[in-house]
Amino acid sequence: MGGPLSEHARLPGVEYQLTAEITAPVDAPDLDPLQQAGVVSLLDTRLNSLVSIEGPDGMEIAPVEHSINAHPGGAIVHWLLDAPALVFAEDATRTVLEQLLEETELLIGWEVKHCAVTATDDQLASALAVGEVPENGEVVEFTGLTEEELAERRSRLLDASRHLRAFGLDAFGHGGADGVSAEEARYVAGALLHGVEMLTDELFGDIQTLEDEDTTADQVDALWVLDELPQQFAAGYSTLFAKQFLVATSILGHRLTRPGWTPPLCTAEALALHIAKSRAEIELDLAEVVDGERLAEIFAVFDEHAFENRDHESLYDSTGDSAETPPVENWFQPHRHLIDAETLHPYLTDEGSPA
Repeated sequence: MGGPLSEHARLPGVEYQLTAEITAPVDAPDLDPLQQAGVVSLLDTRLNSLVSIEGPDGMEIAPVEHSINAHPGGAIVHWLLDAPALVFAEDATRTVLEQLLEETELLIGWEVKHCAVTATDDQLASALAVGEVPENGEVVEFTGLTEEELAERRSRLLDASRHLRAFGLDAFGHGGADGVSAEEARYVAGALLHGVEMLTDELFGDIQTLEDEDTTADQVDALWVLDELPQQFAAGYSTLFAKQFLVATSILGHRLTRPGWTPPLCTAEALALHIAKSRAEIELDLAEVVDGERLAEIFAVFDEHAFENRDHESLYDSTGDSAETPPVENWFQPHRHLIDAETLHPYLTDEGSPA
């Protein structure tokens, strides 16, 4: 885990969780277990020495805690930061990690493929202790987003929108009473696909954490995706459940890129789409293209097109009778009135293996 900070080094702000995927060069062989341990050690040593990230006008971003998980193709960094705004947290972190890779001889040629943050909840914030500042800690300067960088981010969203073929722009409010422009609809469509991508990356991290701890989500302080599922069922969120949820999310992502749309084929798909919307909101906030009130109007229209009903939302009502709710393993069973199939994927059977 990373080096904590003394209280004076932190400015008032919001704590953000960050997931960053760092990949080895494309032509590099897979890392063996010893090399994976070496990568973790290299990254951990550098991140431990980082005191703060200095931004525009003296703004400070304070690293609080981190963990690193390596795999044959690279590593995933989970980082908790205290920052005045989400946009600074994500882009400052990408800058720091890219600089770290450039300055580490054994990691030259590695890339930061994916880097995204979400605000933490109170439970995670209170679970992390604050200690002393390392004597020889680094301070990294971050200059903020330029207009060119904002333009590039917006361009990526518009480009991604071309691949969302399950819905037309009308599903995002274009042509309706709210006067949503074609460009606004395309931004949201692209952000939704990016949201599914973020969700997929974060689920890999959750699976790794549950495997390492050999427990269920209710026994882990912080998870990326599973913490956003209905928490009264967290005791059922095992490693197998997380893997099955990843498969359901992958099926959802594929269906969003195909023409035509059938509402979520199982409860897990509906929950994955629900969470992907929250990730899309982050993307749109970073790109500074659609404000929160406008996005709420657009997603209200989208929900009418995308979901058959709001049953998945009722799962978040912890005051209801859980005895009437199907067990979590049934969330992967197909809705027979929507699709004529015994299962959506062999891995989604009760045993989590091909039938």
